Amino acid sequence: MSTNKQQPVLPFWQVWNVSFGFLGVQFGFALQNANVSRVLSDLGADLHALSLFWLAAPVMGLLVQPIVGAASDRTWNRLGRRRPFILGGAIAAALGMLLMPNAPLFVSLMAPMLFGGLMLALMDGAFNVTMQPFRALVADMVPSEQRTLGYSIQSLLINIGAVFGSILPFLLTNVIGLDNASKVGEVAPSVTWAFYIGATILFVSVLWTVIRTKEYAPDEYAAYKGLDADALKKAQAPKPLMEKLKGFFALFPQMPTTMRQLAIVQFFSWFALFIMWVYTTPAITQYVWGVEAKWFDPDYLHSVGEIPAHIAQAKGAAGDWVGILFAGYSLFAAIFSVVLTRLARQFGRKAIYAFSLAAGGVGYMSFMLFQGGDATSVNLGVTQITVPSGALGLMLPMIGVGIAWAAILAMPYAILSDSLPADKMGVYMGIFNFTIAAPQIVSGLFAGWILHSVFDNQAINIIMLAGGAMLAGAVSVIFVKEPEASR
Repeated sequence: MSTNKQQPVLPFWQVWNVSFGFLGVQFGFALQNANVSRVLSDLGADLHALSLFWLAAPVMGLLVQPIVGAASDRTWNRLGRRRPFILGGAIAAALGMLLMPNAPLFVSLMAPMLFGGLMLALMDGAFNVTMQPFRALVADMVPSEQRTLGYSIQSLLINIGAVFGSILPFLLTNVIGLDNASKVGEVAPSVTWAFYIGATILFVSVLWTVIRTKEYAPDEYAAYKGLDADALKKAQAPKPLMEKLKGFFALFPQMPTTMRQLAIVQFFSWFALFIMWVYTTPAITQYVWGVEAKWFDPDYLHSVGEIPAHIAQAKGAAGDWVGILFAGYSLFAAIFSVVLTRLARQFGRKAIYAFSLAAGGVGYMSFMLFQGGDATSVNLGVTQITVPSGALGLMLPMIGVGIAWAAILAMPYAILSDSLPADKMGVYMGIFNFTIAAPQIVSGLFAGWILHSVFDNQAINIIMLAGGAMLAGAVSVIFVKEPEASR
């Protein structure tokens, strides 16, 4: 039997608490995005193989999120519906973050590079276990009229976490004084300690959401969502594996039209993001700091025995600056998130979504404008450093990238959530993650080959390819049909 009951509008700070743990999750995710290519290169991965290691992220998302989404739809225990998965994922992610920079200590078990890749898979699997229920938790707890606000707050918190996660290794080097240069087969101390701190922040912030958010009981949830309470309870009963799989795959043909159309937009935007995360470090190390591609070749590195001090210093400085750039786009995304709801109401979600992706595409393509340059002193408040002028100029493209990132984190989910059935919100949000994972898998499989065979390992060129993909995503927004309730 179903009853309709008005879901209460939440106070601002309760909406904030629902998503607060995402700050820590993204803190860890930003550390990974800005530093894993650097860590894996230090541990022995060659340049065009980096994207293959990064495949761990989308593959784990592809496997984990639909399973977790379906499981969380059927779960109601003393801790709640989504919170058990959020907490469990946070514990596993923190463990991976503690172990990854210590890969050389496990050399008796396997090569450090392979151990690092395994920990990357663990972290990504755990991040996905945590992220998917967070998305669904907003849809569960926040009424329809507050959805854009809810996902905008989530985007804001994500980007606050990303700013500090991205910049942390730089701060540990330039404020605390930890060494940012690595020896062959080892990880720089500043990166190691950044991962330790990130693991702590991730766990504490997730614990805040788990403690401060009280999920609705099944009967109450059914009443707010207009569902049959008896059917909802029946859905929680254990089912044979084959029946679960049959039911899961039966959902694909029933996928809402809006979801299919958003999948095309997601393909282009996440194809571009994956390239940025994997190849920004080698791109600016080569293009701005002038380090030749051979210094990313493990065979060449072993042939010379020891990395010259000026090369190690340049690679370390470039790696730190990538953290600053990633913090920059996250900061711009956080600022844009504040006005995103208002802009979407005034101009429409689709218009703002398309504009944002176009801004990101232009940002990527403008990387070409900033090459090398004279040494320039930069006062960052907490410290003063000297970088090539091109490195400083790269902060301008980050404005466009940040605008795109804020929209990617909020707009698809705000548009999609009103087209999904409330009793299958978790599993459909998990299936929607296919539209995030699949383009990254395609990018991971082909980007390394493109870089090596087409661009002769000049990584700046593949950033241009990312710009073209993001512009294609902006165009494809035009063909998305919004549900009436989300306009």
